[in-house]
Amino acid sequence: MDIFVSCDLTEEQIARVSALAGDDTLHLQSCFDASGPAAPRFARSEVVFGNVPPAWLTQSTALRWLQLESVGFGEYARLNRRALPDGLVITNLPDFFTEPVAESALAGILALYRGIDRLVTLQHDREWLGDPLRKELRTLAGAHIVMFGYGAINRRLAALIGPFGCQLTRFASDWQSADLDAALPSADIVISVAPETAATTAVFDDRRLGLMKHTALFVNFGRGSVVEEDALVERLRSARLGGAVIDVTLCEPLPRDHGLWACPNTLVTQHTGGGSGDEMDRKIEVFAANLARYRQGKPLAGVADLDRGY
Repeated sequence: MDIFVSCDLTEEQIARVSALAGDDTLHLQSCFDASGPAAPRFARSEVVFGNVPPAWLTQSTALRWLQLESVGFGEYARLNRRALPDGLVITNLPDFFTEPVAESALAGILALYRGIDRLVTLQHDREWLGDPLRKELRTLAGAHIVMFGYGAINRRLAALIGPFGCQLTRFASDWQSADLDAALPSADIVISVAPETAATTAVFDDRRLGLMKHTALFVNFGRGSVVEEDALVERLRSARLGGAVIDVTLCEPLPRDHGLWACPNTLVTQHTGGGSGDEMDRKIEVFAANLARYRQGKPLAGVADLDRGY
């Protein structure tokens, strides 16, 4: 059996993956042209670990199992199902990033509420502002928070926020447009951790952003497609929104000339929300456990529902 690994690994991690492969043929390739044809070694591999270009899947007849190193798989769900290899199973990492993303979202909110973003800049410039800054600071206690997408991450974030005594309004996959519209005007913070689907694309358009208070924070740790970025930028620049914590954007890396970079009271966390020092080691552990199941003919963990798209 050929196993193709496209993850960026250290020498120690390569040794671990090589040990997992055993007598199977292992192919390692972390750099490739996403717009070009599939790598020959990929095309003859039965098992793949890593987020290879989606188009590659349609160029293989050998592939039987793809283990992604992400939670999201919308780009794979959009492929023509009949063009995929027969019997292909795609597994993702459900709940894998729950703790770091929840902590990052809370950190971003508190940074803006307590002026940490301003203070870091003042320290860099060796400028003492002091008392005038105090009256601009806010506390999280008692805030009304609207959570859009109530999966594992927002559930964990709700638990972290619990001691602050916030009022939480939650919208899961069965959300109703009218209910969301009714909740936004009183929200102090709106947190989106929703997957990319037809139902979530541009949910936060200019009209819905306009329903929010001018002091409200918009926080997005789900998918960039959930918000109309141009409308968000305009409202942040004109102080018609109080601020934003943006981990995910439509285009990544974010172009240097993108308006989000210069928006006031805005933190762009560059899709690092799920990161941790042991991230890749834990991904290898997931792959190892699933590889053992695959070899034994057992059902794999984390099978992605391509029909739902998340």
